[in-house]
Amino acid sequence: MMYNVRGENIEVTPALREYVEKKIGKLERYFDRTDDVNVHVNLKVYNDGQGKIEVTIPIPHLLLRAEERHEDMYAAIDLVTDKLERQIRKHKTKVNRKLRDREKEAKLVAPVPSGASAAENNEEEFEIVRTKHFSLKPMDSEEAILQMNLLGHNFFIFTNAETNRTNIVYRRKDGKYGLIEAN
Repeated sequence: MMYNVRGENIEVTPALREYVEKKIGKLERYFDRTDDVNVHVNLKVYNDGQGKIEVTIPIPHLLLRAEERHEDMYAAIDLVTDKLERQIRKHKTKVNRKLRDREKEAKLVAPVPSGASAAENNEEEFEIVRTKHFSLKPMDSEEAILQMNLLGHNFFIFTNAETNRTNIVYRRKDGKYGLIEAN
């Protein structure tokens, strides 16, 4: 795996970089090929002394992402690695179950990052502060919910494999899921 380790308000020392690579490198056992996997790690330190680590691992048909805050950066690295490992195991279990149930090949897709956020100012004008681009991949609503949960987001946009139309799944306040179908 190729590592891109960046620090904000913190110097990424060789020891810190080595620890990140060692801990996240343990996830390699879950992948068939790791030579083309890029791991993006962002380390931050806030004014209150809390450290934060964000890890993003884009792999074909799946995006793994986790973040963790802790007073000790090394502890945060351990926690985020555990979180990523749980995501991978949960994903593999669901895919294998689906393969058995349907007896056909599952199609995994790259998840959609969270959508653009908007903020309202006093003049009731809206300012777009971030724009993200992504391609919609065909899948069913069950796969879309899985991807949404893996990312820890409240919604997920996808192309419905049966209707070939854009759909959105979302988590409702009661903990259940909703589906929006575009016409």
